[in-house]
Amino acid sequence: MKLMLQDIGPWFALLLFGFLPNEIWRLAGFVLVRGLDEKSPIITWVRAVATAMLAGVLAQLILSTSGALALIPVGVRIGAACIGFAAFLVARRSVFAGVAAGELAVMAGAYWFGV
Repeated sequence: MKLMLQDIGPWFALLLFGFLPNEIWRLAGFVLVRGLDEKSPIITWVRAVATAMLAGVLAQLILSTSGALALIPVGVRIGAACIGFAAFLVARRSVFAGVAAGELAVMAGAYWFGV
């Protein structure tokens, strides 16, 4: 029984400290914006800030990364991002298609350069 508790301990901690706090804020946001107009200036501003933050995180991941991804040449990472964006547009704005194509491009580049 003790072995089983040790096995599920990290998963329980991830659920308790990672997933649930995030879900509480998502639920609060869902309840608070229920009556707002999608084209209102505040919602437009929030969407712009969220998009800018996401762009910053992606730029940091592509240009100044660490770990195993740093072994892949920066040209491959930039090219994979372009391929992923092109796949996103070609597949009628499918996020899944864009992420899958970009990830396949990174893996192909890593294989090509022997990383």
